[in-house]
Amino acid sequence: MSIVVIGINHRTSPLELLERVTISQEALPKALHSLSVRDDVREVVVLSTCNRIEVYAITERFHAAYADIRDFFCESSGLTPDELHPHLYSQHDEAAIAHLFEVASGLDSAVVGETEILGQVGDAWETARAEGVARTALNALFRHSLEVGKRARTETGISRSTTSVSHAAVEMAQEILGTLSERRVLVVGAGGMGEGVASALLRAGASSITVMNRTESRAHDLAQRIDAKVASMDDLESELSRVDVVLACTGAGQAVITADALARARTSVTTPLLIVDIALPRDVEPAAGRLDGVTLRDLGDLSDWASRGVEQRAGEAAKVRDIVGQEVERFVVDSVARQAAPLISQLREVAERVRQEELTRYAHRLEDLTDDQQEVVESLTRGILAKLLHSPSIQLKDAAGTPQGDRLSAAVRDLFGLQ
Repeated sequence: MSIVVIGINHRTSPLELLERVTISQEALPKALHSLSVRDDVREVVVLSTCNRIEVYAITERFHAAYADIRDFFCESSGLTPDELHPHLYSQHDEAAIAHLFEVASGLDSAVVGETEILGQVGDAWETARAEGVARTALNALFRHSLEVGKRARTETGISRSTTSVSHAAVEMAQEILGTLSERRVLVVGAGGMGEGVASALLRAGASSITVMNRTESRAHDLAQRIDAKVASMDDLESELSRVDVVLACTGAGQAVITADALARARTSVTTPLLIVDIALPRDVEPAAGRLDGVTLRDLGDLSDWASRGVEQRAGEAAKVRDIVGQEVERFVVDSVARQAAPLISQLREVAERVRQEELTRYAHRLEDLTDDQQEVVESLTRGILAKLLHSPSIQLKDAAGTPQGDRLSAAVRDLFGLQ
């Protein structure tokens, strides 16, 4: 069986296409089960973030699994295979393992080194486990990926400075405007991204912040923590008429700020408005950016802005890649050992059963022995068994995953009648 990853991200696809294939948290369980029942998918995890959607799967046939997963993307997005194919990337086995480790380490993010992705990887795995579609193989892979992500951030400086998409959005706004200290800021969305935006705004010196969210209780909780005001989503147009900056991050799955609504809000407004939309699918209709006095930036712009920091972290990125290489090798070695372990265990069980049967057969001839003498017999037979099985066990472990290992495993199964 092979580990495969097939996906689309901010580098391979325009934002317009990426937002069509992205999957919301609410729709994720259904998507996982849709994938898991396909003929060539044995286990599956779906990682869907503002920068990517990737399907990790265990499969016996790579090309058939590729077709299954591509078809899933087409069904969920309404795109044809021809429209989708140029934007898909795929890796298998060690390359797929390395890709996941780089994702967890922040190397493949729009903001290199960002920390949010590690939690997103963990959440994707936990959802797949809860739905029963990630089992032994993917559990081992994703558990290891989280270890790699933590090691990368502990042993290198990859996550210094800007460490999240939400923080980068605020920094980009600050660079465009020069300062946020005298600006009236509206944060639309109080989820995980909204939390990150709020903390970054405080760090940037913003003092006039209003928060709104579809669930008002979450807006109140966030506003209380940052000493901000709260507004209802019903008052969105009136708020748009009085603020200087909007940071949109609701995850609503559709535009919450339309061009028409913004045009109405700005009928008698002459001051400029900056909108930074970091949601996927986007919270703001692209046409809103064509209105007079409105500057609209989205994840595509943020990726371009953040790419300037890549050179500054090149040395740290190289260190992280070294760590990824080491961890891929360790994972593969551990996986191979796990593959050999069941056969070795079976072999030892058969041998132990034979030993016990022989001791039982000769029990009447051993019954006159003292307890100490019987313990000597027990130790002697266990020792002989261990020595006889030591060399075959080592060879099976060392050769596991190779053609020679396959031949040795087949021979052992035939010789000892193992399944």
